Amino acid sequence: MFEGILLTIITAATPLLFAAIGELVAERSGVLNLGVEGMMAVGAVCGFAASNLTGNPLLGVLAAMIAGMLAASLFGIVALFFVANQNATGVALTLFGLGLSGLIGSAFVGVPGVPIPKVYIPGLSELPVVGTLVFGQDPFVYGAILLTIATWWFIFKTRGGLILRAVGDNAASAHALGFSVFRTRFLAVLFGGACAGIAGAYLSMVYTPQWTQAMTAGRGWIALALVVFASWLPGRLVIGALLFGAVSILQLHAQALGIGIPSQFLSMLPYIVTVIALVLISRNRALLSVNTPATLGRPFVPDT
Repeated sequence: MFEGILLTIITAATPLLFAAIGELVAERSGVLNLGVEGMMAVGAVCGFAASNLTGNPLLGVLAAMIAGMLAASLFGIVALFFVANQNATGVALTLFGLGLSGLIGSAFVGVPGVPIPKVYIPGLSELPVVGTLVFGQDPFVYGAILLTIATWWFIFKTRGGLILRAVGDNAASAHALGFSVFRTRFLAVLFGGACAGIAGAYLSMVYTPQWTQAMTAGRGWIALALVVFASWLPGRLVIGALLFGAVSILQLHAQALGIGIPSQFLSMLPYIVTVIALVLISRNRALLSVNTPATLGRPFVPDT
């Protein structure tokens, strides 16, 4: 039973990790994109539709990535090129994505999804306790782990990551040194859109292999909070995703164990924990000042 609980926690944490990794990179460049929920919704419906129509899950993931990037490009053009308010643009993208996904997905309600088999790593998946738990997961879980490692390596060990952080911390200085602030931020936003699209695809193709309206259920907002919770560090995102994933599925296990707590209260728990975590972290200004991109949410307009 304990192994089963851990498996469900990993499953619940995977879409949060994908979405949060993408948002972390965008915020490292100084862009606050509040449209993660909308990009996830678009990715969920496009991934499900493509995999269902073609019978190929890989094409579904590809479609979800492209859909997420297209949605992100709308945000990037409006917020970066036309220098619109990032907060308002992000909220608008969320509403747009939820509405568009409902329109596209109306033809797929009640349609079964294409199953995605788990990948068992020979030799390692037979290990006791951790075998199936770690080495017998679906491809999305492995992808999330590899993406987290690759993102950490890129941000802290490459020249591209140094430019990304420089743009996020002081866009004017980065521009004066000859780096393109707009291009760096736009690429970071597109990366965030691709990751959010994959996160949505995971929901519709693996987590609940079917399409339902508003199936993202606020996970995009939780991913945004996770980035702050992790202090903009990829490694801490894994811990945060597992923690919030555990809270989100607590209601299911509580009901299975017959614990007499109203299901409505348990459904609120992930969002209550999110608010409490943000309040506690916000009170620690020293922690926030360590890694917070200095120009987060601020538009950049070059003098020349």
